[in-house]
Amino acid sequence: MKKLALIIAGGRGVRMGSEIPKQFLEVEGKPIIIWTLEQFQSMEDIDALAVVCIDGWQDELRRQAEQHRITKLRHIVKGGDVGQESIRLGLCELAAHYEPDSVVLIHDAIRPLVSHDIVRGCIRCVEEHGFSVVVLPCNEAMLKVGADGMSAQEAYPRDELRRTQTPQGGRLGDLIALHRKAAQQGVTNSVATCTLCVELGESVWFCDGSFENIKITTPEDIAVLRAILREREK
Repeated sequence: MKKLALIIAGGRGVRMGSEIPKQFLEVEGKPIIIWTLEQFQSMEDIDALAVVCIDGWQDELRRQAEQHRITKLRHIVKGGDVGQESIRLGLCELAAHYEPDSVVLIHDAIRPLVSHDIVRGCIRCVEEHGFSVVVLPCNEAMLKVGADGMSAQEAYPRDELRRTQTPQGGRLGDLIALHRKAAQQGVTNSVATCTLCVELGESVWFCDGSFENIKITTPEDIAVLRAILREREK
């Protein structure tokens, strides 16, 4: 049974305000996606890597992966128009090469600080339960936006909520079946694998995330990433 990481790098990142896709922005001398791939490269638990890459950047990804010795990178797939399609395309590529019982961890290319403990926990959760998602407790007060978009009259109990991160995982065969079911029901733009599971009536199991497992979406996030990386070098 193989353990695979499917890295999703198909987005352009409009909120970053850069002409370069955010996953290829350099931080401390390396593109963000290379920081992410290096994490998985160093993990004995992971056998192979696949990247769903924004079109036009595949050659740059290959060049960077070779330069930084990402030897586990076996597959590069062109991204889709939306995230759900990108994930489906990546899964179809994996299904052509690996057995259905393989564990697949789907991870954002722009979460470069994912830890070994998070990955091991997610793999264990897939093996024991099935569809899995890395989560954090919700510490903030949560309000439901009203019809005017500017005010709230309802609140959500935060102890009943979780903040999701990646990886999000499952068995390869189960993930393929999930996307086949989505196509049959006309679900085409679910925001994540965990939400797709819930929308299609499947249970998704929690495993522990980390507040350092940040998603890089704005220039402020890059400042946080740079600070954490420099602190780790001390």
